[in-house]
Amino acid sequence: MSAGGLKVGAVVLTMGNRPDELRALLESVAKQTGDPIEVVLVGNGSPLPEVSVPGLTVRTVELPENVGIPAGRNVGIEAFGPAGRDVDVLLFLDDDGLLPHQDTAQLCREAFEADPKLGIISFRIADPDTGVTQRRHVPRLRASDPLRSSRVTTFLGGANAARTRVFAEAGLLPDDFFYAHEETDLAWRALDAGWMIDYRADMVLHHPTTAPSRHAVYHRMVARNRVWLARRNLPAVLVPVYLGVWLLLTLARRPSGPALRAWFGGFKEGWTTPCGPRRPMKWRTVWRLTRLGRPPVI
Repeated sequence: MSAGGLKVGAVVLTMGNRPDELRALLESVAKQTGDPIEVVLVGNGSPLPEVSVPGLTVRTVELPENVGIPAGRNVGIEAFGPAGRDVDVLLFLDDDGLLPHQDTAQLCREAFEADPKLGIISFRIADPDTGVTQRRHVPRLRASDPLRSSRVTTFLGGANAARTRVFAEAGLLPDDFFYAHEETDLAWRALDAGWMIDYRADMVLHHPTTAPSRHAVYHRMVARNRVWLARRNLPAVLVPVYLGVWLLLTLARRPSGPALRAWFGGFKEGWTTPCGPRRPMKWRTVWRLTRLGRPPVI
């Protein structure tokens, strides 16, 4: 442990197409109080722009192809040693985000030091112009008050801090997911290993308001990975319940014809392709998820 507390690193994944936003993010990391934060910048299938920022150590990794979000972040984790063991805590930050407050990293150190069972912290994402936090960025069912911090059952992939011991005990993000639900897969495994997850409204990442459906593969990936998530992690009796609920919710939202066809294609793919190792969570974890307000049937 360093003189300033827990040693903190950061992983930033980029396609190299937001150089101005990336520089602003790295400058906001350089301004964090406490010990300096070393950054690993992963170029996901694209050459990296010039990334020199005064006062900040940035290591770069250029991947020859786009391996997806979870696999790219895993590369960043492993750049800090197996399961990130060279640091105590890793920040995961979207390349078009920005830390508006200079004490976010220090607040993370203090939170993890105060609670030895705290494994992951999910930051509040706010639009830099309006200050609005979208409901989908509050990782709980009761999302009407984004300014309320609480224990939660999942986290936001590009705006969080994780204790690296979580990766050592629960494993890394699921590479094959490529995009969507990889955070919940890790969250369920972390909770099953005894860790807790907090949503902290006072730890903010500025990020422009977006819609997840902007990604061309959104509907297929969401459906496929939802099935994989259930097959990998849920007790067998809960798998059809969980997926049945999500099928009904999807139909209730009345997606367009092309979106619905893509969703059903992904749903079928989730059943007919390998999902990775199956490690069903303990029933006491099911109960913990239920007590935290999100039973694993929704």
